[in-house]
Amino acid sequence: MDKEIQLNEHNKQEYPPMHTAEHILNQTMVRMFGCPRSKNAHIERKKSKADYLLSEAPTDEMMREVERQINEVIDQHLNVTAEFMSREDAANLVDLSKLPDNASDTLRIVKIGDYDACACIGTHVANTSEIGHFKMLNYDYQDGRLRLRFKLIE
Repeated sequence: MDKEIQLNEHNKQEYPPMHTAEHILNQTMVRMFGCPRSKNAHIERKKSKADYLLSEAPTDEMMREVERQINEVIDQHLNVTAEFMSREDAANLVDLSKLPDNASDTLRIVKIGDYDACACIGTHVANTSEIGHFKMLNYDYQDGRLRLRFKLIE
């Protein structure tokens, strides 16, 4: 008999396309700037924002490239899957530094094709073709914090 997996409760109702786009944004920022995933994010249906810690302000050209790369990943129509594993096994695959102290021993690792993997209890689309396109609204850089504001368009 299979043991039922018990994850931490999730008290937030996300908009799956935007939440999945945030995962792609995070991985794109990690790859382009070598920074950690977002320090703080507010993900909503109409528009969202995310903060990243960077040692210097990115150029406008760099930010256009962030948007381009995110849309390139979305346009690959990658499957979004989830795999359950022990915290120990997950630590070999993803960064667990933002995991809350009360996180369960079994973690759900959400993967977007081979592009991104992270521990997450949120809701996601099944394929990036369900996202639409990522549009950077604006951004600002102050005291080592880059704040991006973005939305999804069809």
